Amino acid sequence: MPSVEHVETPMLGDHPALDFLNTVVRVDGEPVDSLQSGGDVLRWLARAGWPMEDGTAGRPPESLLDMACALRMAIGTAVERRKAGKPGVGVLNTFLAEAQSHLKLVPDKDGGLRLERQWERRTAEQVLAPVSEAAAELLATCDFDLVKRCEETECGLWFYDHTKSHHRRWCSMATCGNRHKVAAFRRRRQDL
Repeated sequence: MPSVEHVETPMLGDHPALDFLNTVVRVDGEPVDSLQSGGDVLRWLARAGWPMEDGTAGRPPESLLDMACALRMAIGTAVERRKAGKPGVGVLNTFLAEAQSHLKLVPDKDGGLRLERQWERRTAEQVLAPVSEAAAELLATCDFDLVKRCEETECGLWFYDHTKSHHRRWCSMATCGNRHKVAAFRRRRQDL
């Protein structure tokens, strides 16, 4: 995969595990990995809602990038196998076994309380625990008829179809959907 400076991938998957898979995007037909450093992984985690709040945000574990790539590959394999009707969770279970978390009561703005999950962050696997847990939740509880890949052949991003009709075809109507519409329009004009 070509190396790139920091690329911020869009969060179009409608599920954090699918957004994590989508950190590899196609640019001019070539796969580009937006995770080039442990810092990139931490930035992605923060964008997904899992910031490092314990002061270690500037010091990611040394193996974080390698572990993130391994987790992404495990999630991708598990999603592909699940779409094919086969279980495939071995490596993902290894990541889940490393997760250590607890619930914490946090006051909300209305004077009530809400539960928040807190993860240990000593190892790369623990830093990635929210992603591995999200992937496990996706695999175990989501309707896989609604887990789809963008129909734009040059794209391939994953998404969870939350539309009312469940007929979503594109990762984004603004990008891939629009490209498809423009191409179809051009084909119709050529046929005239």
